[in-house]
Amino acid sequence: MAAAMAVPSFAHGPRHGAPMGLMGGPGGFIGNPERVDRMVDRMLRDLNASEDQRTQIKQIARAAAADLKAQREASRGLHQKALELFTQPTVDANAVEALRQQRMAQAEQRSKRISQALVEISQVLTPEQRTQLAERMKQRAERFKERKARHERHHGPRGEQPRQ
Repeated sequence: MAAAMAVPSFAHGPRHGAPMGLMGGPGGFIGNPERVDRMVDRMLRDLNASEDQRTQIKQIARAAAADLKAQREASRGLHQKALELFTQPTVDANAVEALRQQRMAQAEQRSKRISQALVEISQVLTPEQRTQLAERMKQRAERFKERKARHERHHGPRGEQPRQ
């Protein structure tokens, strides 16, 4: 029985995202407008944000979501291209490098768009609201880390077979 071929991680693309909670978790602002609106409502909960702030931030988030979704759709073919490259009788190192550079350029575009949205959102929130939000994000990240550690204690590190 043939072993499954491992495709280098760049074939799946770097997972550059925004802080968990501020951009809706892994993948960030990607989603339909209702999902983006719910994410913003959750983000602003307990921050005493005005209706004007909520409206402005939802507009920023929707625009970022649309841009990131378009970028994601444009990059879908690169995973398939990586699979094609690695299943050739002879792997073309130059083609692999060119593909890696494309993936990194796309990651840079995503990162810039997310940073732009973060700056725009920061201009809408007060310094106190940003501090409160940052603290909540820090707490959420800690809870995530704890859940991940519990999961790994029971199931082993990601990618390994469960413990018997």
